[in-house]
Amino acid sequence: MRGGTIREESPEFGWTDAFDPTGEYLGTAWGMMDQLLIRGLMTYKHVDAAQGGDTPVPDVASAPPTVSADGLTYDFTLKDNVMWSPPLSRAVTADDFLYAFQRINDKKLVAQYGNYYCGVIKGMDCAAKDDNQPISGIKVTDPTHISFTLDQPTGDLLYRLSMPATKAVPVEVRGCFPNPGDYGVDLISSGPYMILGQDKLNLSSCSTIKPISGYNVDKGMTMVRNPNWSAATDDTRAAYADGVQIKINSNVDDSFNALENGDLDVVQGTPPVAVLQDFETNPDFAGWLHADQGDRTWYVTMNLLAPPFDDIHVRNAVNLALDKAGIRKAYGGDLRGTLATSVEPPTVLPQSTQINPFSANTGSGNATAAMDEMKMSRYDTNHNGVCDDGPVCQNILFLGRSTDPWPNMNQVAVASLKPILPGLDLKEVDTSTGYTTLQQVKKLVPISMVPGWGKDYASPYGFDFFIFDSGGIACTAAVNYSLVGMTAAQASDCGVKPEYDAYLANNGGQMPSVDAKMKECVAKPADQVDACFAELDTYLMTVAVPWAPWLWATQFTSTNLKTVVSYQFDQNAGIISYVNTSVNNGLTPQNVA
Repeated sequence: MRGGTIREESPEFGWTDAFDPTGEYLGTAWGMMDQLLIRGLMTYKHVDAAQGGDTPVPDVASAPPTVSADGLTYDFTLKDNVMWSPPLSRAVTADDFLYAFQRINDKKLVAQYGNYYCGVIKGMDCAAKDDNQPISGIKVTDPTHISFTLDQPTGDLLYRLSMPATKAVPVEVRGCFPNPGDYGVDLISSGPYMILGQDKLNLSSCSTIKPISGYNVDKGMTMVRNPNWSAATDDTRAAYADGVQIKINSNVDDSFNALENGDLDVVQGTPPVAVLQDFETNPDFAGWLHADQGDRTWYVTMNLLAPPFDDIHVRNAVNLALDKAGIRKAYGGDLRGTLATSVEPPTVLPQSTQINPFSANTGSGNATAAMDEMKMSRYDTNHNGVCDDGPVCQNILFLGRSTDPWPNMNQVAVASLKPILPGLDLKEVDTSTGYTTLQQVKKLVPISMVPGWGKDYASPYGFDFFIFDSGGIACTAAVNYSLVGMTAAQASDCGVKPEYDAYLANNGGQMPSVDAKMKECVAKPADQVDACFAELDTYLMTVAVPWAPWLWATQFTSTNLKTVVSYQFDQNAGIISYVNTSVNNGLTPQNVA
C-alpha cells in the first residue's frame, strides 16, 4: 500500500557525528541514512534475517564487481539515471564515490571505522590534510566506472563498501564542510526520500549553504519523497510511505500512549514494563510488539590483567556458574533473545551455535562444574572450589548498570557467581559512566556486565575486530575491555606494565592474542571467511576466555496495527525497515511536520 506518513517518536537523536555519513558511528543513524537518504555501490535488502537482510547486494552498482584473479582489484559499473535530489538534480557519478573516500581519508573527517579502508585500499592512510587529496588505489575512468586496488586480499570488502561513509557524496560540496559532523544538517539525498526543505538549498557556493529546515537535532526530522528517485533503479527500497517523521520526546510513556491512541505508528526500543505486559497479554494489542533477531551480544567482560581473572580457570568458572536464564528473565523474559554460547550472534556467524565449550552450563548456571573448575585455580588454596587467596579474592569490583531493569539483573548474576567468588562487590553506575570507566585501561575494572556489542557490518570481522584485536586498546578509549592481545608497548603507554608483566609471569610468558588470526581470516576469499572466524571464536572461548556471553539479543519495535498495514525489519540496520513498511493513515509529511 502506498501513501501515508510513518510517524515515530524517539527519546533522543543518538547521533555520534550529527548525521554526517563520513563520521557517524551509531547504527540507528546508519540505518536511516542507508534506507532513506543515501545510496552506495552496495547496500542491503532492508529486510529481516530470514530474507537475507545481512547480505550485501548492488545498489548504484549495476552488478557485483569484477574481481581480479589475485583478489586485489574490484571494478564497478554504475547504473544510469540514479539521481541526486533537488536542487542538484543530476546523475550520481563515479566521482561522487571517489569524493566519499577522499572524505574518509581526511584526517579531520575520518570515520571511527576508517581502518576498514585505510591500510586496505592503496593510497589511503586516513591522514590527508583535506578532502581534495588523490587516492592512488581508486581510479575513475568515466562517470560510470570506478575501480579499487587493495594492498592485500580482503574477503569482506563488499560489506565494507556497504557502510555509510562509502556512500556517494556530491562533489559540489567539496571543501564546504571541513569539520566533523557539519555536513549532516545539509545532507543531500540520492535515496527515495530527502529531508524536508532540502530542495530550497542554495548550492551556488559554500557560504550560501544553510541548514535544512526539516532537521533539528533537538526536535526531530521530517523526510519527504525525493522526486528524482526512480524505483526502476532501486531493487531494495519499495518506499511505500510518502514520508517519515521522527520527533524527539524524552517521555517514553507518553510515546507509547500516543502509539496506543493512534497518534503514532512506530516506537522502537523496549516498552515500559506495564506496556510490555499489555502487549504480551491483552488481545487488543496482539501483534503490536515485534521481537526481531538483533546482531548483538550481551556479555560479562573479565579483565585479563586484574586478579583473580588473570587465571583462566577463574574465567572458565565464571562461564560455568553464570545464570544466563535468570538474567534474561530479569531482563524481560524469553522475548529478549537467545541464551548465548559464544561471542558472535549466529546472524553474523552461523557457526556460533556450534561453539559451546561450557555446555555443562545449560543456561541456569552449574555451580558444581564451576567449583570443580575453580579448584584448579592458583587462587583456590584450599582446593574447595572457592576463590580464597587473601586480598585478591576480597572486594572484587563487579561493575553493573544502575537503570532499570539492570539492578535486578546484576543481583541474579552476582548471586550465581558468589559460590566461587564470594568476595564480589557490586557497584552500579549509569550506563555512560560504566562505559567511560571501562574504557580507561588504567582502572583495570576486574569484571563487569555493563557492555553489549553489535556488529559494524554483518561479516565476523565487523563484529570481532575492535573488541578482540589489540587495535581496540586505547588508553582512555578502549573497547577491548578484557585487554586480550595487549602488547608490552600498550601496557607501558597505559600505565599497566607491572600488571602486564605479572600476567606473563603467571601464564607461561604469553598473552593470548587473535591479532594474527584476524589478519589471516580477513584475507581469506569470501566463501572461507566464516570458517576461519569460527576457529578464531573457538580460540576466544577456549584459550583466551575474555567474556562470559549471556544473550544474543532481539530488537523490540512496537507498531499500531490499525495504521501499519505491513511491517518489515531491516536486519543490517537493526531497526524498522522504513522503506519496506506501509501505513494507511493518509497523512502527508507536510501535515504532520
